[in-house]
Amino acid sequence: MATLLLTKAQVRQLLRMTDVITAVEAAFGAFNSDQVAQPDYMGLHLQPKGAEIDFKAALDRAGQMVSLKASSGGFRDNPAQFGLPNGMGTVLLFDARNGALVCAMDGSLLTGYRTGAAGAVSARALARRDARRVGVIGTGTQARMQIRALREVLQIETVHAASRSAEGLAAFCAEMQEAFGLTVLPGSPQEVAEAADILVTTTRATGVVVQAGWVRPGTHVIAVGADQAGKQELDPELFRGARIVVDSFAQCAAKGDLQHALRDGTAEGPQTELGEILLGQQPGRSDDAQITIFDSTGMAIQDTATAAALLSRARAQGIGTLFDFLGQDG
Repeated sequence: MATLLLTKAQVRQLLRMTDVITAVEAAFGAFNSDQVAQPDYMGLHLQPKGAEIDFKAALDRAGQMVSLKASSGGFRDNPAQFGLPNGMGTVLLFDARNGALVCAMDGSLLTGYRTGAAGAVSARALARRDARRVGVIGTGTQARMQIRALREVLQIETVHAASRSAEGLAAFCAEMQEAFGLTVLPGSPQEVAEAADILVTTTRATGVVVQAGWVRPGTHVIAVGADQAGKQELDPELFRGARIVVDSFAQCAAKGDLQHALRDGTAEGPQTELGEILLGQQPGRSDDAQITIFDSTGMAIQDTATAAALLSRARAQGIGTLFDFLGQDG
């Protein structure tokens, strides 16, 4: 059986944010419909300090597909020392019926797109209908993906942005204005949080980045950065009285911002998985004054669904290179 190889350039050619949002939304629903087997993911911390490789796997029973993704990040010396990006990814797709490897593809772009799509799905389900101002704290690749995805589900009037790096902030503002014609206003984290209808945090912080008192009633918070034990972006007090929504409770309780709120006893209300809201099993926002929090640690089933959609597009368009691991024809 032949395996399809998709390079980064080919994956970029195939990716469409609207399609990824559709795939990720379906993945959340499948996760809460007993159609997914998803073991805990494994993270390895490496040198230099801050570098890591994560391994995530999931089975989509309905689609009869298994994905395994290796995703690296934090290799700050890679460009200068090895001529490589500081983060990379690879996704393997297997046929669940027979265990055969059907596709190997670059996963670095896929990860960014599906994480951005998850934020957009949460905003469509939980943000106020009149939300127009987006705040981002952290201006790296994922901040760009969140804006790209949010544009597909709401009308953005202004973007407010904060970063530790003045150079990175300036580049982000220029790129968002050029690519999407958006008005982007730089500011401090407090100024960004106070201005936002939808607040996105995409840092690698291990301490509070957003104080509870900065966030206005009615804000929808998309917390992306905390995905390992010890990482943190949100003040635990922000969870007190908020509508708490997670991608996976097991993951967020151990590795998301929710871990700190549970420890401090500020996660007073129920923690609902996003798929339950999408399926109508649980309510979403109760009123326009409620603060909603989407704690996003990233689920392997999002990779499975997105990669399967890319594979389908690649086959339909004749994109990719076939090779045979088993040394057999076809």
